[in-house]
Amino acid sequence: MRRFFLIAAIALTTTMLVTCRNEEPEPDNFYPPENNSADTLDGPGMWRVDVHSSLTHAQPLAGLVLFADNANAHPEYNQAISLEFSYLLPCQCVTGKEGEEIQYNWKYVEDILDDIASRQHQAILRIRYTMPGNREVDPATPGATAVPQYIKDMEDYHETFNNNDDGPTWYPDWNNSELKWFTKQFILDFTERYNYDARIAFVEVGFGHWAEYHIYGTELILGTNFPSHEYQEEFLHHVSLELRKPWAISIDAADDTYTPIVGDPDLLALNFGLSDDSFMHRMHELSSGDGYNEECWNALRYTSRWQHAPMGGEISYYSSYDQRNFLNPDGIYGHTWAEQAAKYHITFMFANNAMQGSFGTPQHYLNGSLQTGYHFKVLDVKTDADSTLILVTNTGVAPIYAEMNFSIGQISGNDHLENLMPGDTMEAFVYATLTSGDQLKIYSPDVLDDQEIQYEANVNAKR
Repeated sequence: MRRFFLIAAIALTTTMLVTCRNEEPEPDNFYPPENNSADTLDGPGMWRVDVHSSLTHAQPLAGLVLFADNANAHPEYNQAISLEFSYLLPCQCVTGKEGEEIQYNWKYVEDILDDIASRQHQAILRIRYTMPGNREVDPATPGATAVPQYIKDMEDYHETFNNNDDGPTWYPDWNNSELKWFTKQFILDFTERYNYDARIAFVEVGFGHWAEYHIYGTELILGTNFPSHEYQEEFLHHVSLELRKPWAISIDAADDTYTPIVGDPDLLALNFGLSDDSFMHRMHELSSGDGYNEECWNALRYTSRWQHAPMGGEISYYSSYDQRNFLNPDGIYGHTWAEQAAKYHITFMFANNAMQGSFGTPQHYLNGSLQTGYHFKVLDVKTDADSTLILVTNTGVAPIYAEMNFSIGQISGNDHLENLMPGDTMEAFVYATLTSGDQLKIYSPDVLDDQEIQYEANVNAKR
C-alpha cells in the first residue's frame, strides 16, 4: 500500500502522468493480433502510425559511470552518462544512539543525491567501512574506518591496524556485537528511507578494502578484521530481504577463504548483482591469462544471474593504459569493450579515468554507454479508436532491472518491458489511441522526472 501511494505521488508531479495501470477493462472491440510476423503487427481494424526515434544520450539505469566529483567537473560528459558513483560512509550520517534507536542526520546522503540528480543522473552508492589511506573520515588519521563514533567509543570495541601496500588501514572490530547489530540495522534504516527514491539506481555492499571482499596485504582473521562466514550469511540474507533497489557485490566474494557464498546454494540463490573492480585487465580472461576474474564470474553464476540482477564493475587500474584505452574500437589485450560488455551482459561500468586518454572523448563515452544495458527498438505500431499495439525488441546486452511500460499521455500499458530479454520481441498494449508518434513514451517510477527513456524506431504509416 505504501508503494502504491508513493508511485501515485510521483506520477502526479511529472510531465508524463500515468494512471489506470489496472483500472480500465479491455475494450470489447479490440482483438489481439494473431500469427504476427517477426516485424509487423496485424490487428483487425487497426492502422499503422508514423513513429521515428533514436537514442541521443546515455539511457537511464545503464552505461559508463563517473565519480560524482569528476562528473561535476566535466559537464561536457553530461549526455554521455546517466550514472554517477559515490561511497556512502555510515559514520557521516549517524550522530549517535539513544536507547535502541540510531540517531541520524541524513543531510550527508541528501547532499550526495541532490548533487548527482542536479545533472539529471542517478547514483550508484557503495556502503563501506574500510578504505586504505583515505582521509575522508579523519584528515589526521589516514585509513580511518567509517564505523560510527558511538561504536568506536565503546570499551569493548578494538580496531586493528596495518600499514599495507594499499596504504595505512584501520579495520573494524568484527568481534564487537554492537557493530554487527548496527551494520544490519543501518541497512534497514537506509532502505526505509530510500527504497523508492529515484535518485538512487543501484546499491553495492560488501566488506574489506573498498567493500570489495578482500584485505590484500593484511593477514585475514575472520571474526576480527573481517566478518565471520556466519555473520556474512546472516547479513546477505538480511540485505536481500530488505533492499528493493538492485544491489551488487564484488566478484571477489567468490573466494571461499573470505566468504561462504560459493559453497552455499541458498546464498547463491540470492538476487545480487556482480561488480568486477578490474574489468578488462591483461589477464582477466581464461583465454588470455590466468583468468582469475572470469573464474570468479563463473563461480558466482553470472551466466544466469544477469537475467535478474545487474552486472557491472570498474575498468582495471592495474595499468593506467587500461582505463585510457579500453574504448579503443580495436580493443586491448585482444578484446574490445563491445565484446566484453556483451559477454558479461554489462549494465554499468566505472570509467572515471578513461577521459585521460585519446579514446575518452564524450562521443566515445556515449558510444560505450550505449553498448551496455538495454536498448529498446520499436518495430511496428498500430492503433485504433481504443487501443495501441507496439511490437518492441531489446537489442541490448541486458534487460532493464526496473519497472518500465509504454505510455500515451496519461495512460500506461500493463506489459512490462523489464521482462524483455536481449534478442526477444514482445507485444505491448496501451489502452489509448495514438494520434502522433511523439506521444509514445516509456514511463518508469524508477527514473528521475527529468530523465528520458528513449527507444529506436523507424515505423512508417504507409509501407
